[in-house]
Amino acid sequence: MTARMTRWAPSEAVLCLAGADRTVDLGRWIAPHLDAGDVLLLDGPLGAGKSHLARAIIQTRLTGEGRHEDVPSPTFTLAQVYDCAVPMVHADLYRLADAGDAFELGLIEGFGTSITLIEWPAKLGALIPPDALTVRMALDGSGDARVVRLSSASDRWAALIADAARNFGP
Repeated sequence: MTARMTRWAPSEAVLCLAGADRTVDLGRWIAPHLDAGDVLLLDGPLGAGKSHLARAIIQTRLTGEGRHEDVPSPTFTLAQVYDCAVPMVHADLYRLADAGDAFELGLIEGFGTSITLIEWPAKLGALIPPDALTVRMALDGSGDARVVRLSSASDRWAALIADAARNFGP
């Protein structure tokens, strides 16, 4: 029997999303898999869909609790906190000068107790949790399509990454 080559390993998957609706679908799909202590690092250039994905995840969790709220981008507030059964934090670190500012926000303290979605995670520097799920997003150059790379060094995310590859892969 010969080994079959795949385009992803258990700790990494490349997803192709045809447009904004598929980004929402991915967020809705990820949302129920999240629990207290989970950190998602939403990385990519401006306009890649990071806030759109975060909004879909948050709205799905809120809807699951029978709530409907506006989910604004935290670009100017830096962090939005959602009081859910499992608290959620959505942070946009674009305007932070350094990791010390994230510490002052109280963001690091919430890593163990909340679901934390972080845009522009490089601003955390050495404070990035080693067991986080990285969601790297990019425009693929053809209209509204996105290429999303899920990766993590933690076994926590292996099944989710493999399932995402099956559901949203190329």
